[in-house]
Amino acid sequence: MENVNIKQLAKALNLSTSTVSRAFRDSSDISKETKDRILSKAREFNYQPNHYASNLREQRSKTIAVIVPELANNFFSQAIRGIEQVARAKGYHILIYATDDDYEKEVSFIRHLHNGRADGIIMSVSGEANDHNYLNELSHKRLPLVFFDRVYEDIVTPRVITNDYDSSFSATEHLIKQGCERIAYLVINKNLSIGKFRMQGYIDALKKHHIPYNDQLVVDCTNSYSKNNVILKRMLQELTPDGVFTSVERLAFATYYACYDLEISVPQQLKVIGFSSLEIAPLLNPSLTTVTQPATQIGTEAVNLLFRMLEHPGSVDQSEKIVLNSKLIKRRSTQKK
Repeated sequence: MENVNIKQLAKALNLSTSTVSRAFRDSSDISKETKDRILSKAREFNYQPNHYASNLREQRSKTIAVIVPELANNFFSQAIRGIEQVARAKGYHILIYATDDDYEKEVSFIRHLHNGRADGIIMSVSGEANDHNYLNELSHKRLPLVFFDRVYEDIVTPRVITNDYDSSFSATEHLIKQGCERIAYLVINKNLSIGKFRMQGYIDALKKHHIPYNDQLVVDCTNSYSKNNVILKRMLQELTPDGVFTSVERLAFATYYACYDLEISVPQQLKVIGFSSLEIAPLLNPSLTTVTQPATQIGTEAVNLLFRMLEHPGSVDQSEKIVLNSKLIKRRSTQKK
């Protein structure tokens, strides 16, 4: 039998074309019996719905944009996995954009997405942005935006984050209880949301245990592995910390490399803990103590928020915030001597 179009299928069923179209979109206002009858007749007639044309009529791309600072970080890989699983179940595709923590790239991506390429954006922000007004253009063009993990506090939009302050406090306190008194805190951007909250947790834990805060032990790092190697070797030799708390995953690796080159033994001479979703953390030598964020769940919560905004406009408060808990996993890198 030759392929038929939707009008011919509707006529054979004695239904309107809009009813048939809604059945293929799995609309909730069509009964299960009617849907089953339409799908059965479609199989009989070898009818294939043109979802692309339907999307154009509805002005929907059936695509979600995911903007992240980097792809080499296990946290973002796992978050994207959570986003993709939900999106695929909803019949959506995802487009992934990596900013490399570059403000100009972030602005360019956002403006590029205004052309209808995506129905909404899920975003973990770059570390260099100063003027965030370009994001306000999204509200004028009705393009929903959800932040996750790294956010701009001056942009009011739904967000999914973790308890960064509490996690950082617990990590620092763990090092103190393991005997550390000179704890270095490694950070890439103190002005970003996660940088500020994690650093405050570090400072308050020191204060609770009557350890003087030393500004020199807060070490500014970069996104460059080679530059970090130089920075950390200098820090380890000149400041001689007995503990290191890394605010992002890559700095834990950098610390291990620097210690190896300088023949500093972990955990005998230096204890190391860091934020990381690295699945092989238990296999490192020594195994790395981590603050592990529920990365996949963060992605899932973020995409579910976005779909609520898409499917039921106005149902989500723009200031809605979902806070998930990270987990402190103690391993050999912080063991006592």
